[in-house]
Amino acid sequence: MTQRRYLQLDVFADRPGAGNPLAVVLDAEGLDDRDMQAIARWTRLPETTFVFPPTQPGASYRIRMFSPRREVPFAGHPSVGTACVVLEAGLAAPVDGRLVQEGVAGLLPLAVDGEGEQRTIAVRTPRARVVEVADARDPRLTDTLRNLPLGALPPALMDGGRRWWLAELRDEAALRAATPDWAAIGRLAEATESMGLCAFARADAGRDYDLVVRAFVGAPAQFEDAASGAANATLAAWLNHNGALPGRDGRYTVSQGREVGFDARLQLRVDGDGEVWSGGRVSNVVRGHIDWR
Repeated sequence: MTQRRYLQLDVFADRPGAGNPLAVVLDAEGLDDRDMQAIARWTRLPETTFVFPPTQPGASYRIRMFSPRREVPFAGHPSVGTACVVLEAGLAAPVDGRLVQEGVAGLLPLAVDGEGEQRTIAVRTPRARVVEVADARDPRLTDTLRNLPLGALPPALMDGGRRWWLAELRDEAALRAATPDWAAIGRLAEATESMGLCAFARADAGRDYDLVVRAFVGAPAQFEDAASGAANATLAAWLNHNGALPGRDGRYTVSQGREVGFDARLQLRVDGDGEVWSGGRVSNVVRGHIDWR
């Protein structure tokens, strides 16, 4: 029996219970694909990551990430959370405020700002592209968008490593009150090889965030994501494409997860080169060891 360091944390959160849960297994050498998938299935969390020594020059560490069903090439909250664990474990140190994550999606830099509980980490996400811009009357979309009061931007399918349909709703109240048609979202996801629908709206005045986001995953499982760094990064690319970024200087804050019992805050930034950085704070919840043959 090999004992490995194991942590559970909340990502995009300033306190336990507010963000998106993640499990991280350090000292992952010796685990094969079947082992990692079995552990991820056992944790039953959205993702579980496994940390290895880097194999490429310039990388700070190597990561593999698994959902309970399959390996995931890239996701935002596992990248941010794992970087925090790596720093606290002393496995890597920032160079000029940067870490470099090696994974299936290649080498991705992460910006580290601050220390301890106030530290924020943001990953530069894979560049997203517009697959298509659609009409709300498109037969593929009508059932999914029925009873949703739409906003100014048209629905669009974006690919940022994972494909998401994006739809702007009229206002924050409409988005927060929305009831998803899960059967329709599932059909849309399967028909377009996408994750499902990421709906968003401008925040009401006086909030401590600029945008509200709800991400409805349609396949292979159906659930509302508590806080998705990758979905929000894809949305940031779409907003930048349309000159419609909220906030100031390419920076804005997202509220996500309240409707499913969480209260995450994500920090998004679009830099001068059009690259999207998705991040926030991380709250540690469990520290221990996992025994796995």
